[in-house]
Amino acid sequence: MAGWGAAGDRNEARKIRSAAMPVTFAGTVGLFMAAAKPSTGTAVLFLSPWGFEEMCVRKFWRILAEDLADIGIASLRFDYAGTGDALDVLDGGEGLSPWEDTAFAAATKLKSLSGCERLILISQGLGSTLAAPLAERLSNIDGIAFLAPVISGRAHLRELAIWSKMIDESMGLSETQRQTEGVTVAGLRMPDTVADAVKKLNLMNLAGLATPNCLVLTRPNRPGDADFACHVKALAPHVDQAEYEGYDELVSNPTIAVMPAETGRAVVAWTGSIAGQAHAVASVGFEAASVAPLVGDGFAETPLRFGRDHRLFGILCEPEGKRTGATALLLTTAYDRNAGWGRMSVIMARALACDGIASLRFDTANVGDSPPLPDAPEQVLYSREQQHDVAEALDLLETRKLLPAFVVGRCSGGYLAFQAAVHDARCHGLVTANPYSFSWDESRSVDEALRFAPRSLETYGRKFLQLETLKRLIGGQIDAKSALRNLATVLSRRAARSARRLLGVLPFLAGTQGPVINGFRTLSKRRVDMSLIYSAHDIGLDHLHEHFGQDASGLKHFPGIRLTLIAEADHNLTPPNARRIYLQEVKEMGLRLGKA
Repeated sequence: MAGWGAAGDRNEARKIRSAAMPVTFAGTVGLFMAAAKPSTGTAVLFLSPWGFEEMCVRKFWRILAEDLADIGIASLRFDYAGTGDALDVLDGGEGLSPWEDTAFAAATKLKSLSGCERLILISQGLGSTLAAPLAERLSNIDGIAFLAPVISGRAHLRELAIWSKMIDESMGLSETQRQTEGVTVAGLRMPDTVADAVKKLNLMNLAGLATPNCLVLTRPNRPGDADFACHVKALAPHVDQAEYEGYDELVSNPTIAVMPAETGRAVVAWTGSIAGQAHAVASVGFEAASVAPLVGDGFAETPLRFGRDHRLFGILCEPEGKRTGATALLLTTAYDRNAGWGRMSVIMARALACDGIASLRFDTANVGDSPPLPDAPEQVLYSREQQHDVAEALDLLETRKLLPAFVVGRCSGGYLAFQAAVHDARCHGLVTANPYSFSWDESRSVDEALRFAPRSLETYGRKFLQLETLKRLIGGQIDAKSALRNLATVLSRRAARSARRLLGVLPFLAGTQGPVINGFRTLSKRRVDMSLIYSAHDIGLDHLHEHFGQDASGLKHFPGIRLTLIAEADHNLTPPNARRIYLQEVKEMGLRLGKA
């Protein structure tokens, strides 16, 4: 099947695949993937999980949609009300009703777009709790796939609490920095009304299913999943059960997530077998008509495709009133979808619009909802290929007369922002937050760096003194070999800087730092507005100090650069105060460049 394997295998004909067609309805954004051949007469509606799990599954959903299109099955993916790129919900409503209403509207939209009256629901996590009631509201549901379903809502909330603590700990957040109000995971808070409704859910209480076909993918070491599969077999005449191979590797972290190839093939094969039972219909022509923007308080957002062959997906956010600032190009971090970690990019874009600053946030190729480029490496982070994506985004802004522009990014997005500003004169400003580095040694393995990235010496010291960390180290829950190697790396960097200081060698003149310093010189000559933001103990500071000295005094050779250190913040800028500082720096740059 074309959707799995290396990027080259996925594009056998060396054709550039277009991103899905964006549509808007019911206050949300959907992505419609038309059938690439005569339709089977059945379309697929994806029902996503919530929060961190949804971020991890986003790319998997896109690959499934592409493979389904290749066998003649159209599909629609969408964000629930108040999540992702959807408008916020002012009135929380009752329980899950806002999400259920969005799902019902999505089903109606999918039928209209595809010309199919019959649907199959593919759900995961919390999305599985919406599948059965949605099938009751609709007619002609040919099948429901339950992928790692949430069976007991109460147990799921307990699991989310553990998940939240593990994620926060992995980011180096102290207990005082953690957001513990309500149900909060990775900076995303579940509405209290939704959490109350989830607590009462129990799929074992289902008395019926309005579909003849079901697929249940069970997670390893979760006996409750197998119990649910047995329960479903008593409710539907045709039930397939299999293991969700690769589940844990998929949902552990979007940065290092491994797409579950075998599971993907199984889901597509099951869906195709059911859709093939329907009478085939001619494909419905779908023109790329203009998409109605989503209008909120002070902003209007238009989802769009752009670039060569419409290969990239993004959201253009514009002020309702007069535009008074330069346009912010918000770059994704790692493999996070364009909405950002903890929905940070959505919140930032809408806040900027209220101050007259337009923005474009988008997925680079092979991230989130943008397909990979033919012949490009599967690992796109720190790749030169991503600079082409930024150039095409700037082309879009230029065509729409939205220049001048400035680039904004965090971590790997900060690296990409720096490189884009150096190579494209249309970038008049740069805001980079916690960049791991400014220049990447292409002989290094990106995958290994992502999995075993070192932390700052201060973070190691603080964590080593924690009793819980010592217990986990002794218990074998921490990879001691990797931890010691990373600690040695940090210490060696510190020693090298100390030696240079003793010898009177200015770091910013060291030959090994040429690409970085030359990049800063290029930006300085072009008078690019530059802002560097770091969490106080971020590992990126070690790289900054390597180039500009332990006190960053070398920055004085590049007048106008602003260096901001944020106390009590993690690498992802999860705490609210860190986000406010980040947003304020971006807003001030946008307004400055707008007056220039």
